[in-house]
Formats: sequence, C-alpha cells, structure tokens
Amino acid sequence: MSTSTKQQQKKISPINKTKETAIGFIIGGLAACGAVTFTNPWEVVKTRLQLQGELVRAGTLSESARPYHNSFQALKVVFQHEGIRGAQRGLSVAYFYQICLNGSRLGLYEPVFNQTVNVFGLNKAESNSGSILAVGVFSGALAGIVGAVLGSPLYLIKTRRQSYSPVFKSIGYQHESMNKASILSSLKQIYKAEGFRGLYRGADAAMVRAGVGSAVQMPTYMIGKDILVDRFAFPDTVGTHFTTSMFTGVLVCLAMNPFDVISTRMYNQGVDPKTGKGLLYNGPVDCFVKLIKIEGVRGLYKGFLAHYLRIG
Repeated sequence: MSTSTKQQQKKISPINKTKETAIGFIIGGLAACGAVTFTNPWEVVKTRLQLQGELVRAGTLSESARPYHNSFQALKVVFQHEGIRGAQRGLSVAYFYQICLNGSRLGLYEPVFNQTVNVFGLNKAESNSGSILAVGVFSGALAGIVGAVLGSPLYLIKTRRQSYSPVFKSIGYQHESMNKASILSSLKQIYKAEGFRGLYRGADAAMVRAGVGSAVQMPTYMIGKDILVDRFAFPDTVGTHFTTSMFTGVLVCLAMNPFDVISTRMYNQGVDPKTGKGLLYNGPVDCFVKLIKIEGVRGLYKGFLAHYLRIG
C-alpha cells in the first residue's frame, strides 16, 4: 500500500467515525421513540406509584390516598378515569427525551468503548475478562450520563405531566399548568419561575440514575448475548436477543429503581416561589435519607414492576 493511500485513509477515518456515531445516535433515538409509544402508559403508572404515599410512613396511608394498589390495577384505574389521554400523558415530550437519552447511550457507547479499549491496548475478543467488563461499565455509564444531562429539562416536564391526575390530586405535587402548555411554553414557564437552575432541577439525581442504568444495561446485554451464543450455542436470532433483553431488564431495574424513585421525586416536588428551593428535598442525598427514614427500603422499590415492564 502506497504512502498516499495510507494518508487518505487517515484523513477519512475520523470522518467515518463521526458519521457512524451520528448514525448510531439517530437510529438509537428513533428506535427508542418507537418503543416508548407502547411503553409510555407503564411510565405513567411507575411515576404515580413512586409518588403515592410520598414521605408517609408505611402502613399509615389511608385507603382514599391510595388509589393505586399495584401496576396492573393502576393502569386499569388510569384508563377508567382518564382514558387513553391520561395513559399517554407526557408522550410528546418523551419522544424528544428518548432521542437525547437513548440516542446518546446507543450512539456513544460503542465509540467510547472502542476508544477506551484502544487506549489501554485491551483485547475485545476476551469479552468475559474483568478489564473488558470494566470498560463496558465505564462506557455505558458515561454515555448514559451525557444523555441524562442533555435530556434533563425534558424529563422534568415529562415527570410533571405524568404525575398530574385530574381525579387523584393527592398523588405527588400537581403541576396542572404543565399539561396545558406546549413543551417550549413549559420550558419558558419553568425558566421564568425557577431560573436556569430550575431547568436542571433533579439533573444530579438523573445523572446517577442514567449512569447506573446504562452501566448495568449495556455490558450485561452484550456479555449475556455472547454467553448464550458462544457457550450454549443459541442461534443469533430475535428470540435470543429478546431473552437477553428480558434478563438484562431485571438486573437494570434492581440497580436503577432506587435512583429512579429519587429522581422522580426530585423532579416533581413543588418549588417555593420566593426562594426557588424545593418544598420537600434539598437534593438527592436529602431525598434518600428522608425516604429511608420514613418509608423504609421498600420505598426505594415503589413502581418496580411497572419500571420493569417499561424497560424490559
């Protein structure tokens, strides 16, 4: 190979990598949008179950303040009282959020993974080695955190829309105006009332949530699929990918649900109009401490089944 040909490849390579990353970002985002159309009702249920009984000691919540008993019953109640519109609250903003979050997670994971492997001179063929697993966890977490930062203002609006119920107004703080305004108007409304900092209220909790979820999801999916295909001779088919995805979903929910509950409550809490501070929590750590103290460990796993059905 001539010197000029090698120089051309060096010039083209970065462009191709950038193009591949951009394509991965777009495909990842579009795929997530297609999925969220069908799973959004579970997201609504999850949000409301996580907010139901907020900072109320377990076992002391009255029946009238507990309209949702489990994920399936909650979905039925939402449809009965609010119809399809209620079950799909926040869907429009969820589309844009998914493009930011999953576009970043799927579009950035492989480039970050490959670059890290090359920097440390690792062998990607050794998929079960501790080093490759660590790189997978790091790449997944970084991609997830980037997506969470990009999409945090959108997730804020989505959570506040999904928590709103015209029937059961005791479930979390009710942001009624968010359900009557467009996405852009909602962003302007938050900025006007809470400032730039308000747009990123709860972003710190979301970063941990997305980082943990991505760190678990991406490497366990890849390793799980490799084990089924290489060790157990499963065919590389849709069925194998589905099985791997379902198993990965359990691990992701176990690791992610506590941070998801904290994130939901940080986003949805009311804000003092004078100070701009949250009415219930000063930050994720304060939220965690209060939740554990009053609701116990079970409070961290509220909405677990709905969460699994949403991502599984």
